[in-house]
Amino acid sequence: MSDKDMVNHPPHYTQGGIECIDAIKAACEGLDGFEGYCTGNAIKYLWRWKHKNGVEDLKKADWYIRKLANGAKDAND
Repeated sequence: MSDKDMVNHPPHYTQGGIECIDAIKAACEGLDGFEGYCTGNAIKYLWRWKHKNGVEDLKKADWYIRKLANGAKDAND
């Protein structure tokens, strides 16, 4: 039996003593709706890529960043 808490504190979401959820909360402060959603997901996948799904997570982060960029571009047009 492992003593890792894979629900509340999975190791692939804690780096350098910082939990990903705390970094996302700080980074998304002041963002609303779709911006916050895409930003938070991109951070999540970038945070864990080396410790969970490798290049697949980088591709997922890229997908969210592109959606975010397209939304920001549309808002500025």
